[in-house]
Amino acid sequence: MAQQKNADGPKLKAMEIIKIISEENGIGQRTVSVTLSEYRNKGIRPPVTEKVDDFDQDAIRKKVHEFWHRREIPTLKKILTAVNKDTTLSNFSKTSLRRLLKHLNFEYVRKSRNSALIERIDIVCWLRRYLQAIKEYHQLGRPIYYLDETWVNAGETTSKTWVDKIVNSPRDAFLRGPTTGQKEPSGKGKRLIVVHIGSSDGFVVGGLLCFESKKNTDDYHDEMNGDAFYDWFANILPLLHENAVIVMDNASYHSVKKHTRGNRSNNGQQLLERVKILKPQFNEYVIDELAKSADKTVLRLPPYHCELNPIELAWASVKNYVKMNNSTFKMNDVKKLLEEGVERVTPDMWKNYVDHIIKVEEKFWQVDYISNELLDAEVTSHVLTITGDTSDSFSDSDSMND
Repeated sequence: MAQQKNADGPKLKAMEIIKIISEENGIGQRTVSVTLSEYRNKGIRPPVTEKVDDFDQDAIRKKVHEFWHRREIPTLKKILTAVNKDTTLSNFSKTSLRRLLKHLNFEYVRKSRNSALIERIDIVCWLRRYLQAIKEYHQLGRPIYYLDETWVNAGETTSKTWVDKIVNSPRDAFLRGPTTGQKEPSGKGKRLIVVHIGSSDGFVVGGLLCFESKKNTDDYHDEMNGDAFYDWFANILPLLHENAVIVMDNASYHSVKKHTRGNRSNNGQQLLERVKILKPQFNEYVIDELAKSADKTVLRLPPYHCELNPIELAWASVKNYVKMNNSTFKMNDVKKLLEEGVERVTPDMWKNYVDHIIKVEEKFWQVDYISNELLDAEVTSHVLTITGDTSDSFSDSDSMND
């Protein structure tokens, strides 16, 4: 209402607008003033964890790992300097970066007088299990497929056509990702939600799911649900090789519990939570069981490790093609460009992407060993989580919007 009054009378002073609203609504001027102040001051900006997209989050994670590879213990100050020097990333305050690193499941530990940034132990254990499993599947020669979802805006384009050349290598694709031009959904205009699956043989023919977004939210995951993903997954299973392994992330619609599908009542959820405590085996996933019935295995990526999924490199190529050729910004044309972009990702490209990711997997093993070696070399006391007045510690009171 205040905005409307300001539009109707742009020369009116703030107190005059407050007086008009007060008289028209029978509300005291102080109440109007306080209400408007609260509205202005409330946190309407998204937190840093929502403003930084998956690709930039992965890039920041890699910054931390690069310190370990150089056999240098990373600290918040060092990471902040490295991130803010990277012109492809946004600048962060110390507080914002701390919040983001905490969101990415990093934590600080202290050994002797030195502190180090490490991944949370449960994530490290998950990563180790994943790396061990995927290594064994490779050795056994089992077919490995990778699936993922992404989005494509109707207004997808690039303002720097001289930069957007065909990706020359998987590493180039991963480092740049779909970052040239528009980097994340702007919330303006229509967009496509895309799901696909591929392997070193290429994208699976008949595996593409593409539909127009019905919501105007910043998170494309809002468009997918357990039932829609289940239907798509059931249709693609017959298209995969026998004894296949299917790698996916931990999106909620990938992980619908076996006994909760179709039961969303509060009472039902509460009952299932109690049963879960008594019978842990109740936590079977619908998708896992469906794959198992088709003699296939689901393997889930560790949280915030999409750099281990080669389909991200394929998405970079597809979206780059759309950006380079989008001239009408019409949904039908963008969908056609998307399909053409998928066709352009050849089996040879997919093989290169998978080979690149296998090298990345090996580097993650090295990070684990190097970090343990460096930290153990300085042991004078057991590991303590940094808290209190330590400048590098994670504090829940830190503002997420600094």
